[in-house]
Amino acid sequence: MKILKEKATYKILTPIGELKNQLKRIEVAGRTCYQSEKQVVTEKSAEQFVRMLLKKGHESVIEHTYLTVKFINCSRGFTHEMVRHRLAAYSQESTRYVDYAKRGEGPDLNKFELKCVVPPHKDENQKVELEDGRKLSIKEMFQQEEMFYRGLRKSGWLPQDARQILPTGISAELVVSANWREWRHIFKMRTSRMAHWEIRLVMIKLLKELKQILPVMFEDFKMAGVDPDGLEYFSQE
Repeated sequence: MKILKEKATYKILTPIGELKNQLKRIEVAGRTCYQSEKQVVTEKSAEQFVRMLLKKGHESVIEHTYLTVKFINCSRGFTHEMVRHRLAAYSQESTRYVDYAKRGEGPDLNKFELKCVVPPHKDENQKVELEDGRKLSIKEMFQQEEMFYRGLRKSGWLPQDARQILPTGISAELVVSANWREWRHIFKMRTSRMAHWEIRLVMIKLLKELKQILPVMFEDFKMAGVDPDGLEYFSQE
C-alpha cells in the first residue's frame, strides 16, 4: 500500500489554442441574437464581448464552449464530489474492472499496491485507539483494507465484489468535460472556504492556470483568504 505524497493534480486536455479561439465563438454566437455580426472577430473584440456578457449576467452564451481536464492522484472522495456537477461528461477509473490485486495473469501480492490519499494537514502515522484496544495509524488502517482486498481476490472474489471494502481514500483518475458556464459554477462551489480541502486544492490550482490562459473568463474570481489549516480559498466578486 502506498500513501501518495504528491498532491492531486490535473492535466488540461483541450489545446490552449482552441481555448482561446472559443472566445471568438462566443462573440459570433452572441451577435447572432441581435443580428449584429461583424466581418472580423478578433481576440480583443471577443474579450470585450465576453466581459460585457459576464457583467450583464448573460452566461447562456458562454455555453458554446468546452474544456476537458484529466484529474490525477485524486481520492474517490474527490470524484464522488466532482460527479455531482450534472452538466458535464465524465469518464472515471472503474473499481469494478480495475483489479487492484492483479499484475499479469492473476492476483500477485508482491507486485501491485493500492494508492491512497491522506489529508496533507494530517499525519498518516498518528495512532488511533480502536474499540478493541488496538492502536493503529491511518497508514496501517489502509494496509488492513489492502490485505482484506487481496485476500478476497485470492479466494476467488471478482474485483466487482471485492471492491466493496475499498476505502474512500483510494486514488482514482477522472476525465471531465464541461462548458465554461459550468466550469465557472464548479469553481464558485469548489474553491470557496466551505469546499473540501482536496477538491479545493486542485480547483484553485486549475483556476489560477486558467486565469492566465483566459483572464477575461475568470477575472472575477479572487483569492479571499487562508483557512486555519493554511489552505487558500477564493470568492467570486
